Amino acid sequence: MNAAGDDRRGATVWLTGLPSAGKTTIARALADRLARDGRRVEVLDGDEIRTFLTAGLGFSREDRDTNVQRIGYVAELLASNGVIAVVPVIAPYADSRESVRKRHQAAGTTYLEVHVSTPVEECSERDVKGLYARQAAGEISGLTGVDDPYEAPEAPDLRLDTRGRGVEESAGAVHALLTERGLV
Repeated sequence: MNAAGDDRRGATVWLTGLPSAGKTTIARALADRLARDGRRVEVLDGDEIRTFLTAGLGFSREDRDTNVQRIGYVAELLASNGVIAVVPVIAPYADSRESVRKRHQAAGTTYLEVHVSTPVEECSERDVKGLYARQAAGEISGLTGVDDPYEAPEAPDLRLDTRGRGVEESAGAVHALLTERGLV
């Protein structure tokens, strides 16, 4: 039994990908589905975390790593208490994500990495926050996947290309992974 007295295992489901890839939309649909399944679930949205937990951090490599490590720590705490933590966060560097995976392994909690592998051209067309347009206009720099690096996962637990795939279908693919791993 976990610390919360629930006999179901928690897990962290980390959705990594470019800005506007669909991470948060998929995460929220997955969370709704998991809640309907009776699972305890929390979404640790990258934008919300930057507002509340990691305010003051910039976008240097060091600050991005600190951001990912802090989020990973919170996700592992939730997972170790029977919660499925769904984490839609870019996390552009492979070594940062690997460090979070190792923290979970050391604690005996499940970490699943989902690469929302939507190509940059599609993300630029979606541009839900206007970042790609602002970068193209020269208003911002350091946009992940455009003029700042993004290291795509080499061997994620699931690679999910959202082109031509609806939100529910994408969330269903992640739900199927959790089912396959005995977490739902």
